[in-house]
Amino acid sequence: MGRQDLTYAVARIRALETKMFTEEDLNRLLACPTEDDAVEMLMAKGWGNGEDAKDGETILEHELDKTWETVRSLVEDMSTLDVLSYKDLHHNIKSAMKQVASGVDAPETYIDNSFYSADELLEIIREKAWHRFPDFLQKPAADAYDMLIKTGDGQMLDVMMDRTCLESIYEAGKRSDSEIIKKYACETVGVTDIKIAIRCQRTGKSADFMETALARIPGTGVDVDKLIKAALSGEGAVIEYVEETDYHDGAQALKNSMSEFECWCDNRIIDLIKPELRNSDGIGPIFAYIYARENELKSVRNILMGKRSGLPAEEIRERVRKTYV
Repeated sequence: MGRQDLTYAVARIRALETKMFTEEDLNRLLACPTEDDAVEMLMAKGWGNGEDAKDGETILEHELDKTWETVRSLVEDMSTLDVLSYKDLHHNIKSAMKQVASGVDAPETYIDNSFYSADELLEIIREKAWHRFPDFLQKPAADAYDMLIKTGDGQMLDVMMDRTCLESIYEAGKRSDSEIIKKYACETVGVTDIKIAIRCQRTGKSADFMETALARIPGTGVDVDKLIKAALSGEGAVIEYVEETDYHDGAQALKNSMSEFECWCDNRIIDLIKPELRNSDGIGPIFAYIYARENELKSVRNILMGKRSGLPAEEIRERVRKTYV
């Protein structure tokens, strides 16, 4: 993409950023007495699709679709944003593999905004046309599907493809010209390995299972061997290990709860990308806008769910992420 194209795209993104939620906006949403009141506030802000979207989840889905549609209209080479698309791609591949293996249709399990339609993925998997996937994905996808057919183990399919997703994100970061995307990719792999180790420890998984689940990738700030050893020793040992890493600030959040650690991870990325607000060109500001917008939607979803469940405002607030603007 030429410089002028990106300069225009960033200018358009700057205008869209002015419509994002500020901390004050989120506080007002939190102050709404009920979920219906919160939805009305969203619609008054211009969220949703008017008469066709009056429930919270439909409004959020529309906003996510709108974000990606806008970016596609601005960015000629969408491969520069692969780092944010791979999670949906791998989710859809897992869904298609399970559908083909089981013979049960499950159209509701697919996520839009992916590289392939559900029909394309089903065709690739039925025909084992792995060559239609990117080079780095062909063998891992074939191996995961062969395992599923031989064992019927859907959980292991998830584990194998989730690790492949992390490896794909890292590869997307490595080939990017954007330093912020490179950093994001490494951070995402690092904190996700920590989350996986904690879940493995809590469910009593073996070292072999963790070897399959964790991504052995240099530069993420996580030593997989030490992480596995810690997970086999207990959750406290994992937290002690985290305190020795670049993610030490998240150790206290991890002590409190996994949901608080998830929030800390998202906030750390927001802090990482905020300098892009002052960047006037390149793919960085567009990448940052998409991530920040998805983070914003996550906060709003947590508020709506909290209102629906009747949770106290302070408990809901703990699940609200930092704002980008």
